[in-house]
Order: sequence, then C-alpha cells, then structure tokens
Amino acid sequence: MSATRRPRRTWLVVLLVALGACAWWLIYDHLESFAKWLTYGLLGMAAGNRLAKTVAFFVFEAPKVMMLLTVIVFGVGIVRSFFTPERTRRILAGKRETLGNVLASLLGVVTPFCSCSAVPLFIGFVTTGVPLGVTFSFLIAAPMINEVALVLLFGLFGWKVAALYAGTGLVIAMVAGWVIGRLRLERWVEGWVYETASGVGLAGDEAPLSWNDRVRFGGDAVKDIVGKVWPYVLAGIAVGATIHGYVPQDFMASIMGKGAWWSVPLAVVIGIPMYSNAAGIIPVVQALLGKGAALGTVLAFMMSVIGLSLPEMIILRKVLKVPLIATFAGVVGLGILVVGYVFNIVL
Repeated sequence: MSATRRPRRTWLVVLLVALGACAWWLIYDHLESFAKWLTYGLLGMAAGNRLAKTVAFFVFEAPKVMMLLTVIVFGVGIVRSFFTPERTRRILAGKRETLGNVLASLLGVVTPFCSCSAVPLFIGFVTTGVPLGVTFSFLIAAPMINEVALVLLFGLFGWKVAALYAGTGLVIAMVAGWVIGRLRLERWVEGWVYETASGVGLAGDEAPLSWNDRVRFGGDAVKDIVGKVWPYVLAGIAVGATIHGYVPQDFMASIMGKGAWWSVPLAVVIGIPMYSNAAGIIPVVQALLGKGAALGTVLAFMMSVIGLSLPEMIILRKVLKVPLIATFAGVVGLGILVVGYVFNIVL
C-alpha cells in the first residue's frame, strides 16, 4: 500500500468510528422512551402491572446492556492489542513477589483470559519464572475484574460502585496472591508442570501493529466476546426482569439485607457452583439491589460467581493438587466475605 493511500485509509477508519459513536449515543439516549412507548403504548399494558414492569425492564435493559458491552469491548480490545499474554509473561517473569502481585493484578484486568485458558496461562507463567503467588494474583484478577463487569456496573450503578468493585477486586487479588506465595505451596503443583518447557513468547517482541490493525483487533474482540456472551446477557436480564416485576421487596431485603448476618456467607456459597460470567450475573445484581438487597451481600455474590466458579477450579485441577485448590478457594473466599461485611457496615 502506498504512503498516500495509507493516511487516507486511516482517516476513513477514524471517520467511520466517529460516525458510529454519534449513532450509538443517539440510540442509547432514547432507549428509555422507546421502552415506555413499546410497553405502555404499542402493547397497551397498564402501568403498575407486574408483567408490564417485567417487560419494560427487559425492553430497556437488553439493548442498553448490549450497547454498553459492545462499545467497551471494542475499546478494551484496542487496549488489549498492547498487552498480549506472551508480553504479560515477560513483564512478570523475575519480579519480586510484592511488586509482582501488584503488576499481575493490574495486568489481569487488561489481558485476555477465560476459564478455558487457565491451564496454559498457569503453565506458561510458572515455567518462565513467575512466582506462584504472582501467578495466582493474575488468575484471580483476570476473570474477576474484567471489562464486561466494569462497564455494566458503571452503566447500571454509576462510577462509584464500579470503582468499589474494581478496587476491592484488585485488593483481593493482590492480598490472596501474596498470602499464597508466603505459604510456599509449590509442592502442591502437579510435578509435570515444572517439567514442561515453555518457549512461547520469549523469542522477541511481536510485530508492531498499526492503528488500523488495532481498530480491527477491537472489532474482532466485539465479534468474539459479544458473540459468545449475548445469550448470558439476555438470560441474566430476563432473570433480573422477573425479579424486578414479581419478587416482593420485603422478601429480598429479609434474606439479603444488612440485618441478616448470614446473608454474606450464604451468597458466597450460592454463587460458587453457578456457571455464569459478568454479563449474565450483573443484570441479576441490579434487580436484587432494586428489591432491597444490601450492596455488600450482592457484591459478595457476584464476586463468588465470577472469581470462584466451580468450572474454573475443575479445569485448574489439571495442574494443581487438591490442597492448593482448597487454599486458593479459601483465601479468595475469605477476602470476598470481608468485602461483603465491610460494605454492609460502611454503606
């Protein structure tokens, strides 16, 4: 491609992104009016009817969440083009544990990760010199504090709740990783892991990407991530809409309110076996809070679903022995309990 055509193509991409952003905002700004018109106008449902509340909630939240999800995944996809898993391993290799725990937790937020990649990431980290505790800080932060959770919390509850979630999640990842590192549990890693040669990503830096490539990377991230999670999004919103329309507020406040001391551990226990992600669980969180559930209890529930999922632990069993998995679950679970109780007391 000639030097004159390349700048033109870049400006065309910028123009298309800008036009798309304007169209996005115009549609997003009218979603509430559309939901009311469809529910009470076109469908003719009576205001105050439980089914009407359920339908209005779903019609408003479904496109809202999907639009938020699309734009943030696109933006974070561009950011992620700077932080590949291989580059992340090189950044963390050889770092002191305390600094490594902090860096690993922060990098976990912007590095691609899902439960299915837990095993290769774990092997790649420990075989390139990343300490065990630092590795766990990354494995905890990556699924727990992701772009989906942050944008949905920001869009549904505002920046304060999103910041509280991100801050507490980072603290849990840092402290839990540091504690696991202090316990010297390397003997509970399956022996074959340390015998595995890992040369991936160590030969040199990846080829530099142009901004056109990074925009394309963001588009691919939307196709990949949004294409996978949209059923969970709609299912979660449907559950949230049902809670919003039919569950009495006094009932939810009685089992998940501040007055029930057992609500936080119960929420964690219920959340662990659930197989979901942030996209599916946060609409449920919104409905629970709207019905009187305490913020700390709901955050504990959400964190246990995302950060202590049973499927991830089953996958990690391939590389970790049961005592280390139990320690991991115990340390993270304790951190989540503390977060739940602290928020219920303070807020």
